[in-house]
Amino acid sequence: MSDKPAFLEKQYLGREWIPITIRLVLVVFCFVIYFFTGDRERNSDLLLVVGFGILIISIIMGFLLHFRTTVQNNSIILNGLWTTRLVKIDLNSIVKVEKGNYSRYLFNNPVYNLHKKGTIRFFTSGNDAIHLTDRDGLIYIIGSQHVNEFERAIKTEMKK
Repeated sequence: MSDKPAFLEKQYLGREWIPITIRLVLVVFCFVIYFFTGDRERNSDLLLVVGFGILIISIIMGFLLHFRTTVQNNSIILNGLWTTRLVKIDLNSIVKVEKGNYSRYLFNNPVYNLHKKGTIRFFTSGNDAIHLTDRDGLIYIIGSQHVNEFERAIKTEMKK
């Protein structure tokens, strides 16, 4: 068994463009209100602190790893944040692999190991995902920024 993974992807929590845009609009709103406050009251200083706080949190979230996807040794390993459990999907039990959309909605929350209506979801950002169906009919939906490479790695590992 090789130590080098066939596919490795890291997905970071604060790098999706819609939440970044929302946070930056809030920062601009706080700064604009602060600068247009006439007498610089004590309450207006709070807007400046909140604006810088949102900006610092946004920068930190850009480096916060949500989960890591690895295809290695005929399995998919999903490793999340500090308190999450390692999820290992055996490719021997997978009967169908297909590319598709993660969701039909424009806004999706990041999830890790979300069990909902016969599916298990893993998602951080983007629109694309891999849908894996196992022998029991359980569907794994794993979001990815590199869906074509992820699908190719899964199929080559399944052939081994």
